[in-house]
Amino acid sequence: QVQLVESGGGLVQAGGSLRLSCAASVRTRNTYTMAWFRQAPGKEREFVAAISRSGGIYYVDSVKGRFTISRNNIKNTVDLQMNTLSPEDTAVYYCAASTAYITTVQADFASWGQGTQVTVSS
Repeated sequence: QVQLVESGGGLVQAGGSLRLSCAASVRTRNTYTMAWFRQAPGKEREFVAAISRSGGIYYVDSVKGRFTISRNNIKNTVDLQMNTLSPEDTAVYYCAASTAYITTVQADFASWGQGTQVTVSS
């Protein structure tokens, strides 16, 4: 399994931006589909964004146009740029890795980071 460590969470006001980063222990390009999930208080963990092994990108509708997922093949990181944040984006954000060519299904992801808290104040 690949080891994943997230960073970049914090407290931000509504309308602000944050950039999350997920450092992987191995090269993920062409090997792993990488994704971000989030879990808000009292809610189930949900898919946010994914980048497939070949670079295809997918988002949940609620973040389209605001969030951007990208892969840095030199640093072996997967980043999530989050703009125009709202209190509804408050959650613990998790990075995950799957050997599937492309998937957004949680059960397909065998490797998970410890999570990073994002809090958006109104």
